[in-house]
Amino acid sequence: MPRVLVFSTNAISDPGIDLAGSSHLHYSADVVVIPLPCTSGIKPGWILYALRHGFGGVFIAADGEECGYLPDCAARSARITARAQELMADAGIDGRRLKMAAICSVCAEPFARQVRGFTAELSALEKQEA
Repeated sequence: MPRVLVFSTNAISDPGIDLAGSSHLHYSADVVVIPLPCTSGIKPGWILYALRHGFGGVFIAADGEECGYLPDCAARSARITARAQELMADAGIDGRRLKMAAICSVCAEPFARQVRGFTAELSALEKQEA
């Protein structure tokens, strides 16, 4: 089962992720969550570092349009993801190993569904690469 690094946000996506856990919704135990204040604080190099050091994929549980810090957070997050995709391509890493979706504070089931689907996609990708 591929390890997945999840970047979440303290006020928006992290409560939804916590709710998924406390509701005992099923998703891989190989998911590691790192909370941040805002999605736009993610550095593209962190994504590349994770993929080079044992994570099969990186999932960004984004603020979407609900960020309390920046009115253009969604646009900034899209630019960060695009830059990370460029770095991944330069390093020969398949762009499908990075996924971003907006996850709200009560989005437990959508989070679990997104991560289960992403883990399945990564498993299939690893079989193709083997």
